[in-house]
Amino acid sequence: MINKLTDYAHSKGIDIVDADMPTDKVKGLYADDLIIISKDLTESEYTEILAEEVGHYETSHGNLLDPNDVNAEKQELRARQWAYERLVPLEKIIAAYEAHVSGQEELAAFLNVSEPFLEAAIARYHEKHGTYVRLQSYIIYFEPLGVMKIL
Repeated sequence: MINKLTDYAHSKGIDIVDADMPTDKVKGLYADDLIIISKDLTESEYTEILAEEVGHYETSHGNLLDPNDVNAEKQELRARQWAYERLVPLEKIIAAYEAHVSGQEELAAFLNVSEPFLEAAIARYHEKHGTYVRLQSYIIYFEPLGVMKIL
C-alpha cells in the first residue's frame, strides 16, 4: 500500500521526504505539495501517516496547526477519514471475511494497519453508517465488528 500511496502522491505532484521530526507528537506534515514523515515509524504507522497526509492534500486547506481552531479539527477528521477509506475499505473487510480472517489482530495484519488505526476506522464507520451497512450481498456490523453474507 505504501507504493500505491507514494505513486498517487507523486502523480499529484507531491514530494515525500523522510526526516527526523522535532517531536514525538508530530509524525507527519503536509504543506505546499510536500509531505514530511518521521523516519522512525513502523511500516504500518508510516502507511497510516502517509495516507492521512495525502488525505490532507485531498480534503484540507490552510494552516491546521492551531489546536484551538475548530475548522482545523474538522479538516483533520476529513483527512483521517480519507485515510480510513483507503487503508480499511469496506470491500477489504469483506475480503477478510471471505479469507476466514478472525479477530482484530488478524484483521489488522491482513489490512497491514495497526490495531489502534483499525479500531479508529471501525469507530468512524460506525459514526458514519450506524450499526451496520449493506454492501453488495453482505452486511457489515460495526459493533461488534462482523460480516454476514446474504443468501
